[in-house]
Amino acid sequence: MITRRHMLAATAGFAGLAAAGAAAAQAPTVPTRQRNGTMEIKRSGSQPSRKAPAEYFTGAVRVDPLFQAPDPARVSGSSVTFEPGARTAWHTHPLGQTLIITSGLGWVRHEGGPIEEVRPGDVVWFPPGLKHWHGATPTTAMTHIAIQEALNGKNVDWMEKVSDEQYGQ
Repeated sequence: MITRRHMLAATAGFAGLAAAGAAAAQAPTVPTRQRNGTMEIKRSGSQPSRKAPAEYFTGAVRVDPLFQAPDPARVSGSSVTFEPGARTAWHTHPLGQTLIITSGLGWVRHEGGPIEEVRPGDVVWFPPGLKHWHGATPTTAMTHIAIQEALNGKNVDWMEKVSDEQYGQ
């Protein structure tokens, strides 16, 4: 039987956890010493957002860096938000790219293929060297997490912008 005392103890425990979590969120990075190195936690909001370069994107696009693994690892990830109508230029990745759609409604397309609609929870894999683009639909914003690896220090090869005709307008 759960008594009022048990409920108060549980509530106090949750409050303590919440306070500890809030205090931990203040620190941008928390290294924790491990046997074979240091674990690192990147706190949400600790890395500044940036506007995606107009040279490689059409429309309003915000990039929020998530992680850049240190050597010898070569993987990186960012959360990318596309406002309605915004999209990448055509591009390839030397070791491929994974997109995890987190919100909104988007489009992805590889060269020679149709535009495919993507929604939250969808995961898209572009193999190495496959020319493609991705972005929001004309009427709805879209956010995805982009994960890719670098080969010889390079994780993307940018090409020409996607025309309005290719975008489907």
